[in-house]
Amino acid sequence: MKIIGVIPARYESSRFPGKPLALICGKPMIWWVYNQAIKVEAFSEVMVATDSDKIFDACKELGINVRMTSDTHQTGTDRLGEIAKNEEADFYVNIQGDEPLIEPAVIQTIVDYKIKHPEVEVINTMTALEEDQDVNALSIVKVAAAKNDDLLYLSRSPIPRSKKGGQIDYKRHLGLYGLSREALLFYAGADRGFIESIEDVEMLRFLENGYRIKILEVTSESLGVDNPEDIAKVEAVMNKR
Repeated sequence: MKIIGVIPARYESSRFPGKPLALICGKPMIWWVYNQAIKVEAFSEVMVATDSDKIFDACKELGINVRMTSDTHQTGTDRLGEIAKNEEADFYVNIQGDEPLIEPAVIQTIVDYKIKHPEVEVINTMTALEEDQDVNALSIVKVAAAKNDDLLYLSRSPIPRSKKGGQIDYKRHLGLYGLSREALLFYAGADRGFIESIEDVEMLRFLENGYRIKILEVTSESLGVDNPEDIAKVEAVMNKR
């Protein structure tokens, strides 16, 4: 089975322009992500997929495998779809370009599940919502899942919502997921659905079209970089390690 790791990276960002090239301990963030991803032995290849000449040139200088993609993609999954059209493989794992501390073992969880269940076309991941994270934050996508690992729904609103109150162990969606080539080619050719447009959550395109998504709970100590202030937090962890 040929499995490719893909790191979508765009330069423009409303909260943090040029984020993939932000320096962390002297190296661009995309360098850290790439070097974590290539530790996954099951990957036949790992590549950065970008629409930016600056990111493309930086990757070339750093010896990072990189592909230039269209600047019209609305989501990272659309960008993966373009890669799937041009780079034939059985399965593609999306790795967020703003997760410089992503653990190879967490990525391997998706790969292992795919190898064990080759018929599964879309695999997502989730983790527990941390105590200091606001369940009402629109930037955090919450998850409702079945006992058999089927993904039921994704929302920026708190789900499930308790009618009577009480403690709920919320799960949040991670931007780490894997897709078959067939699923990606479908996604790239499909329009945004009504619910996806409202929630602005790309995986809903699959659910709206009847796809079955498996979602795996993982434990990760990775820190995502959403704004410039997060760089210091990541550097503190790296220095401690």
